[in-house]
Amino acid sequence: MSFLRTIQVVNVRWFNATAWYGLELARLLNAAGHESRVVALAGTETFEKAESMGLRPVAMPLNAKNPLEFPGLLRDMSRLIRAFRPDVVNCHRGESFLFWGMLKGMGGYALVRTRGDQRLPKGNLPNRILHTRVADAVVATNSVMTRHFAEKMHVPADRLYTILGGVDTARFRFDPEGRAAVRARYGLADEDFVVGLLGRFDRVKGQRETIAALSRLVNSGMRNIRLLLFGFSTATLQEEVEAWIREAGMGDYVTITGKVPDVAACLSALDAGVVASLWSETIARAALEIMACGRPLVSTSVGVMPDLLPASALVPPGDVDALADVLRRAATDAVWRRELTEACSKRIAALGDADFLNQTLAVYADACSRRRRS
Repeated sequence: MSFLRTIQVVNVRWFNATAWYGLELARLLNAAGHESRVVALAGTETFEKAESMGLRPVAMPLNAKNPLEFPGLLRDMSRLIRAFRPDVVNCHRGESFLFWGMLKGMGGYALVRTRGDQRLPKGNLPNRILHTRVADAVVATNSVMTRHFAEKMHVPADRLYTILGGVDTARFRFDPEGRAAVRARYGLADEDFVVGLLGRFDRVKGQRETIAALSRLVNSGMRNIRLLLFGFSTATLQEEVEAWIREAGMGDYVTITGKVPDVAACLSALDAGVVASLWSETIARAALEIMACGRPLVSTSVGVMPDLLPASALVPPGDVDALADVLRRAATDAVWRRELTEACSKRIAALGDADFLNQTLAVYADACSRRRRS
């Protein structure tokens, strides 16, 4: 497309996958010669991350619930629209979506709603009007959400899109030297089969279930299996995770790394990755990074994961026995592991950051064309 000005509305407090999706999209657009501004909540992780990425975020109280704050918010939004003159406004959260819709007539921009939240939107009449008549395009980040928009919200097929996101394949790729260095760092032998879970410490991420699954394997005689937990305290404290490890008798088999600077090298050190989430994963950033590093991945069947992996690599969320079985297969069935690795590599080939950008630009082109015709 020709030069575009976009506003990415990323009013997310924590730097989660939804926030990453919006900020990464702004970064890619800017790098491609377009101009994107990020609107975020002041004093939040997302705002600070946007600043560190050089995105010059604009602070607005977009999640305000007090009606007395609405006039000031609408004034600030109007000023930004007049000064920046966006071609597209992309809302990555629902708060303030109505306000951006109200200002479309003044700004003349196309309005896009990207839904990366795990919660399915309500199919009430006002919400259906917002998504089917006010929005010029609706983007879902997985097929479950796409089906919901189509079947329950009745969003027309010609304005409904699925974009899973993308991964920087120049940064995330298999690193043989890094693999050797990381395995040496954590005392991992060549014969050890190393499983890794990348994600903040939070109940949703399934660290406890993963520890329990590996405990079953160890107790059945698999003494060469190891688990790296690439995570750190958030909603769940590291001390609680350490208690789970002790309770399972897995102190010799599980290592907590904390934050690591060399993520690609750490992922390359794995023999298999696991996404054990109990819910969520509507945008699976960690899964894409593991797959991009050439590692086979097994997962629970939540969110976007069925869009990424073959059915044989998926298990029900929270099913420790099924998770143990699929990890056992990954560790002992070399043919299946090689086939899974090939399937992951083939899938990630269409999920690079260039794909993410180009798919989004195609949506923006359609939305702008639709806006001009209306």
